[in-house]
Amino acid sequence: MEFHTFLRARRSIRRFKSDLVPDSAIERILSTAVCAPSAHNRQPWRFCVLISVQAKAGLADAMAADFRRDLLRDNLASAEVEARVEQSRSRIVSSPLVIVLCMDMSEMDVYPDARRAGAERMMAIQSTAAAGLQLLLAVHAEGLAGVWTCGPLFAPEAVRTALELDVAWEPQAMFFIGHPDQSPRTKDMKPLESVVRIL
Repeated sequence: MEFHTFLRARRSIRRFKSDLVPDSAIERILSTAVCAPSAHNRQPWRFCVLISVQAKAGLADAMAADFRRDLLRDNLASAEVEARVEQSRSRIVSSPLVIVLCMDMSEMDVYPDARRAGAERMMAIQSTAAAGLQLLLAVHAEGLAGVWTCGPLFAPEAVRTALELDVAWEPQAMFFIGHPDQSPRTKDMKPLESVVRIL
């Protein structure tokens, strides 16, 4: 029961102290993340770890251009666009540790028809997401905190270019990680009977 309590206690945290995450903790987190289950055991996840201010700033600037373009297409006022872009940029640059989660399809099975090809891609996405959850639980086990964000899905080429990723690495998510500087909020969960069907 203690382990269930630990798992249920994980929360998304968006504000961090300035303390750096030790290299040893980063290695443990990643070593646990890659133990996630995956389709055919192909392990399609890839991780790009950003520690330096320069790397984080480069990513933030690259993503900001795409974010600004999308917000302007939403017909938001210029002042609101700039405020939201700056908030996004600040979150990346100020995070002690940023990990970009990517997916690599190159070792997955190849099918000639769209139905099976789509299913295979979905299996790779699910496998990569499993590694993302495992990573967050590993962060929690270190006494650290993190949050899963999906910005890279909206700016994949900007992320790939800024981080000089292999063309096969498809950006899927971005994690901000560090020592928490806020208390986790109580999370309202849907009752089991509304999300479970037992036959």
